[in-house]
Amino acid sequence: MTLRLASYNIQYGTGKDGRIDLERIARELMEWPEGPDLIALQEVERGNPKRGGLDQAAELAACFPDHFRTYGPGIDVTVPGATPDTPRQQFGNMVLSRWPILSSINHTLPKIALLGQFHLQRTLVETVIATPEHGVLRFCSVHLDHISADTRMPQVAYVKELMLRGHERGASWGGTLKSDDWMALPEPTQPQRAIVMGDMNFLPGGVEYTALLGDVSEMHGRTIRAHGLADAWVLAGHEEAAGDTIPKPGRGPRRIDHCFVTCDLAGAVGAMWIGTEAQGSDHQPIFAELGAA
Repeated sequence: MTLRLASYNIQYGTGKDGRIDLERIARELMEWPEGPDLIALQEVERGNPKRGGLDQAAELAACFPDHFRTYGPGIDVTVPGATPDTPRQQFGNMVLSRWPILSSINHTLPKIALLGQFHLQRTLVETVIATPEHGVLRFCSVHLDHISADTRMPQVAYVKELMLRGHERGASWGGTLKSDDWMALPEPTQPQRAIVMGDMNFLPGGVEYTALLGDVSEMHGRTIRAHGLADAWVLAGHEEAAGDTIPKPGRGPRRIDHCFVTCDLAGAVGAMWIGTEAQGSDHQPIFAELGAA
């Protein structure tokens, strides 16, 4: 059974034509007749009065009624003139899954306050999902900082530690309670194998990419660690520098949306591609398939 993955920075549903259309976003994610199994979304809004106060997470979930969902905001504020019933304005990441999301943690990533630069709190939504083919794994939706390598590098270090050692940290709770009054559910599993997808705002070959995956040897190429992370794009047979996920006239190709897998999943990556015809955002969606390892 093939595991079908998709990721899309939806730019709060606003397409290249300036039109907000979440149903168009959903259609552009349907690269397979059955749709994706796991979906990572970034720049999903809730309650922004400038865009009608929509709950975009709910609207997108309605487009995938057979999927489970979780949402993690980085921005969570009260709008002016709010009453206790007014929805809070939120901005963050989302995961949709064909199978139950066993647990979820919303990680706030390191942030540096800047002078005069519009700057956002970035997050990573980590989920644990039991898949039929690959068993229990962690699937993550991430959005890294857009300013510079300087602001991204602490986030990259956090993501790398989480992807490679998150199983050591454990799930959101653990251990044995004297009674089940507080928590009657069993302790969540926290597997080692993981997939992270999203808008990472860095190019292949940059310092962030190298920090995550390994340096380049003049004779042997990228030095991927046997127990590290690997780029699904390269595993699928593409050149590292190829691809464009945020095309703009007059500018060269920029592949800043990525799919990285822990190397225990590297042998399963069969294909990866970019949805080059999509118009629903300033980004293009990315897709990957994992078969039997």
